[in-house]
Amino acid sequence: MSKAFLVLDDGMVFEGQSWGATGESFGEIVFTTGMTGYQETLTDPSYLNQIVVMTAPHIGNTGMNDEDMESKKIWVSGFVVRDPSPIASNWRSKRSLEEDLINGGVVGISGVDTRAITLHIRERGALRTGIFSGADLSREDMVTKVRKTAPMAGSYLVDEVSTKEEVVVSSAKSVDFRVAAFDLGIKAATPANFSRRGIETHVLPFDSTFEEIESKGYDGIFLSNGPGDPATMNTTVETIRKALSSGLPIFGICFGHQILGRALGFDTYKLRFGHRGINQPVYNRLKDRVEITAHNHGFAVDAPKDGDFATVFGSGLVSHINLNDGVVEGLYMKDIPAFSVQYHPEAAGGPHDANYLFDVFVEKLRNNA
Repeated sequence: MSKAFLVLDDGMVFEGQSWGATGESFGEIVFTTGMTGYQETLTDPSYLNQIVVMTAPHIGNTGMNDEDMESKKIWVSGFVVRDPSPIASNWRSKRSLEEDLINGGVVGISGVDTRAITLHIRERGALRTGIFSGADLSREDMVTKVRKTAPMAGSYLVDEVSTKEEVVVSSAKSVDFRVAAFDLGIKAATPANFSRRGIETHVLPFDSTFEEIESKGYDGIFLSNGPGDPATMNTTVETIRKALSSGLPIFGICFGHQILGRALGFDTYKLRFGHRGINQPVYNRLKDRVEITAHNHGFAVDAPKDGDFATVFGSGLVSHINLNDGVVEGLYMKDIPAFSVQYHPEAAGGPHDANYLFDVFVEKLRNNA
């Protein structure tokens, strides 16, 4: 097994073994805390241009299957694990994790101290990073290459992950509502949740106009998760501002939450190392309870957390707060049927505390019918 190097833009270098595809790969380094769900993580379009470190030490033991794919491909720029499983043992497994990494051209590294890497990220932030294998480069050359790459702040990535044409996901029962879903990097679990609730989901390109949506008579709008800096999404933000004025129910998650926040007039900002993985505690102010949630975001909405806030669309409030660091995790409008959360209620790998939010959206669709 050949050597590989994980190189951060602050000059830190970790030596391990080549795993997955051989070559060079660059992106923002982030860590995710899930002990399960690595397939969902790898195929989540929100991880575009990111090198993912798994904090759980043993990865790949259940292999890869065709049922748990959140999209058609692996999106991460690189994958970092301590101990890849030498076998894939699960009745649904079709191939090993490394096979899919190689076939997808995803450069990985194993045999590194992922705990030390995670602690370094928590201290220094989500840095620009590279994985190098199969190349004879000096430490200085590798660091220089990493420092020439673009940071995540200011990145415009949604056009790389969004559908180019409308895709319809049928309802599993009689159709009660038709929802326009802005594909900012949508995961397959979201239309699946809608389908079970009698919603026909029309997955649309991210640059769809409000006039197009209005002309087709959709009952509501969903804003999906996705990659990049929400500050670059001015055209989509303006589209959602028109939608807010129309009174159509709107539900946003993750990147969609940030888009809604900007449409309401708030700024967004880059978090030091973001929230990624499962078991993130969030306080639900509306229900006075704590929910255990799944996250994947590096930006947040800068909304006032004390009392109600005023917008041109009426009053609202911050509905959810992260109990680890106080970051805004949800917005709820009082005068129009619009709300959002920063985390993932569709989390296929769990936990499922927040899955009820799809029912909240259905209720708003029903009340607006």
